[in-house]
Amino acid sequence: MQAYGRAFSRVYNTKWAGFAGQVAPLILDFYASTPTGKANEAVLDLCCGAGHLAVHFLENGYSVVGLDLSESMLEYARENTGRFSESGQARFVKADAGDFTLTERFGLVVSTYDSLNHLESEQTLISCFKCVREVSSGYFIFDINTRKGLRSWNNTRIDDSSEDALIINRGFFDGQGDRALMRITGFVRLPDGCYERFEEIIYNTVFELKRVRAALLDVGWKKVYFAGIRDLSTPLTEPEEESRVFVVARV
Repeated sequence: MQAYGRAFSRVYNTKWAGFAGQVAPLILDFYASTPTGKANEAVLDLCCGAGHLAVHFLENGYSVVGLDLSESMLEYARENTGRFSESGQARFVKADAGDFTLTERFGLVVSTYDSLNHLESEQTLISCFKCVREVSSGYFIFDINTRKGLRSWNNTRIDDSSEDALIINRGFFDGQGDRALMRITGFVRLPDGCYERFEEIIYNTVFELKRVRAALLDVGWKKVYFAGIRDLSTPLTEPEEESRVFVVARV
């Protein structure tokens, strides 16, 4: 799995917190409405990035362990969670989502912003599912880009909306293979006023949803379905027709 560098992590922290802010309240509301959510307030934020989703759960009384492969992302996560990290309510661990072990058991394991699409193969995804199952006593909720959704990567976009950063996204996906890529380049302003150039190539692997569901069931999840973020309790009838789906699994 990719581990993002310092400059890209700075851009991510300042420019891309919005997705976590949109989905965190909806995931929390769904989880809190379940019997498990009423009894277990321990959350694992898998591929936690800069900790934006973790903040929402922490502010609502949950304890959070965040796991990410990028040390620079984890530094921002610790900074963003401030007093929660200092008190021990939040803890952040450097590890690979495809191969990790933890001593805690969590009522909710959550991963957002299509992080699991970054796993390089179906075998690595299955390994991730096994690791999550070992530490879960409740729900596993994550979002995934579908083949249809990744077709939107096939373009170039420029974001010059602020003085702090210039971001150029160049995406490519032919719709036929199983890998999409996006080259993200640009400049980010440092605290001293100078600008630092950054470049990251981000890969998304296409995972066929029926195989995702079968893999989750095979490693021990008892119920698995695909939903939209606005209604995590209702299964979608044609998930492959969506650009992004949320996978809801429970023990």
